[in-house]
Amino acid sequence: MSNTPHTLHEEFPADAQKISALKVSDAHFAKLLIEYDVINDKVHRAETRLDLMPEHEEETLRRVRSRLKDQIATALRK
Repeated sequence: MSNTPHTLHEEFPADAQKISALKVSDAHFAKLLIEYDVINDKVHRAETRLDLMPEHEEETLRRVRSRLKDQIATALRK
């Protein structure tokens, strides 16, 4: 278990400008960013025990975060 925040700018440091540009020009990408941030915040709060939840719920959130991150990475490679 890690309590690292996993912000997208930390996950994709070389793509900060592309993330900003796509956020403005691509509504689907912007929605992915919002979803990622919401889920990532929930995971971080669970990992730091600010919000208590069953381990299986925390794992589910991590899987969702991973899928969103994969979708964001795919969009950044285009």
